[in-house]
Amino acid sequence: MPMLRGRTSLALLAPLAAVSLAGCGINSIPTAEEEAKARWADVQNQYQRRADLIPNLVASVQGAAAQERNVLREVTEARANATRIQVSPEQLSDPAAMRAFSEAQARLSTAIIPLQRLQEAYPDLKSNQNFLALQSQLEGTENRIAIARTDYNQAVQAYNTRIRTFPDVIGAKVFYGAEPMVPFQATTPGAETAPEVKFDTNTSR
Repeated sequence: MPMLRGRTSLALLAPLAAVSLAGCGINSIPTAEEEAKARWADVQNQYQRRADLIPNLVASVQGAAAQERNVLREVTEARANATRIQVSPEQLSDPAAMRAFSEAQARLSTAIIPLQRLQEAYPDLKSNQNFLALQSQLEGTENRIAIARTDYNQAVQAYNTRIRTFPDVIGAKVFYGAEPMVPFQATTPGAETAPEVKFDTNTSR
């Protein structure tokens, strides 16, 4: 009889333990973490899409404004730097890694502006269907980047709130050693100064 009572007690305690662990975020914390990582993947995918468009945009400009070597070179270099810096899911709690990624993408954003404005000085670009199509795709990608960043930041906020508040904070510390993730903060170097755009229209081709 004592053995039977012991088994009965264990049978009753098991569901109680499961409920207690669930209440401490044993399932919800990794779920929130995976959601944030998935949203970060979306952010990087959209930035990669932008990076993939730029070589074609540069190529379309070279035909009509080949003398704008500085603009083309700066865009190409900024793209190369931006694509070199990636943030893995394991680095989402690393402020330095996130800042390096953000700054590299911001430098590319700044470098693109003069490239997009070249059509103001080169009428041939205004009628270049390939250039106009790429411009449109680039603008659409910028919008998708903004949406992806917002979705990621919301997922990070949900995750950070969960691991810092009771009762999930218990599971976050005891089972996962969870660290807060870093939200994406778009930075624009020199944002206080409007980019200066000079067209070398007097340069011989």
